[in-house]
Amino acid sequence: MILYFAGCMATYRTQNIAKTTIELLKKLDADLIMLGEDEWCCGSVLLRTGNVESAKRLMEHNVDAIKAVGADTVITSCAGCYRTIKQDYPKYLGELGFTVLHTPEYVLKFLDEGKLKFKPLEKSVKVTYHDPCHLGRHMNIYEPPRKVLKAIDGLELVEMSRTRENARCCGSGGGVQSGYKAISQDMAETRVQDALDTNAKILTSACPFCTFALRSAAERLNVQEHLEVNDFSELITDRIEKVE
Repeated sequence: MILYFAGCMATYRTQNIAKTTIELLKKLDADLIMLGEDEWCCGSVLLRTGNVESAKRLMEHNVDAIKAVGADTVITSCAGCYRTIKQDYPKYLGELGFTVLHTPEYVLKFLDEGKLKFKPLEKSVKVTYHDPCHLGRHMNIYEPPRKVLKAIDGLELVEMSRTRENARCCGSGGGVQSGYKAISQDMAETRVQDALDTNAKILTSACPFCTFALRSAAERLNVQEHLEVNDFSELITDRIEKVE
């Protein structure tokens, strides 16, 4: 049974990411459930800012809730939730008893098995991908989102000058956005400029925090006509043609 753990950001501030991820998982015929009110914050921000005991209470609740519904796989669309549940939860709570996957990993499984096809684009478009820190540097997940994007005919994936383990941070994680707003905004705007330098028309990422920060930066720079910022789920869901 598949459980979608939406996370706070997608639940409250970037709700379209949660909606498109749910639609995506349903298109992949997932036996999908959610925790609803029993989904508490994953605890990532508390951990990164040193509030370990408070984070542990959230962890314990979430693991108990996941086990209570009988889920054997947990899928996240948030890079922070993914890193926290997959890497940090076992450090504090021991063996979880369920698998944790990020959305691109789950989609890639269907693609590799030949069970997924994408509609070709009517007009070719250049897309560049931003590596979230929690997903890339922290979990070494670089190729799954790129492989999925490259499978869409007409989508040309172009890389920014700093990518993968050398990618710039969007400025949204680790409590920076809350504690140092001006620095966070400068970081996001620099990353948007990196994307503009590729001549890509779409900037995508696989993290609600990154998507929110980069989209807000594009609005501040007034470059929305030149660069559209979308989450991975928002970009690919409508393009799914067939699941065998």
